[in-house]
Amino acid sequence: QVQLVESGGGLVQAGESLRLSCAASGRTFRAYGTGWFRQAPGKDREFVAAIARSITGTLYADSLKGRFTISRDNAKNTVYLQMNSLKPEDTALYYCASQNTVVISRAESDYEYWGQGTQVTVSS
Repeated sequence: QVQLVESGGGLVQAGESLRLSCAASGRTFRAYGTGWFRQAPGKDREFVAAIARSITGTLYADSLKGRFTISRDNAKNTVYLQMNSLKPEDTALYYCASQNTVVISRAESDYEYWGQGTQVTVSS
């Protein structure tokens, strides 16, 4: 009952920044938190970051903490992913997802609703 739409992807050069947005609609009050995942060609989908809805709390992939920042505006039902100092290895299709299984999670299996993704390509 939650619909998610990602936006903000594009083609950038290494070292540049990009901000992704995830707009939610529907019965968003039933979702505990939102996460970002990414999938590069030929690789499995991996966790990027997550943020809680009812409490202050965030999670990040160890390799991304410090460069990426997740935030949300509950009034707008929107979650953001600020990506700084982008590297070619960040190239992937980025998905946002929503869940009400636990307060916050990095586990893909906990997420119930998924967007269709937005492509981020970083050239060297």
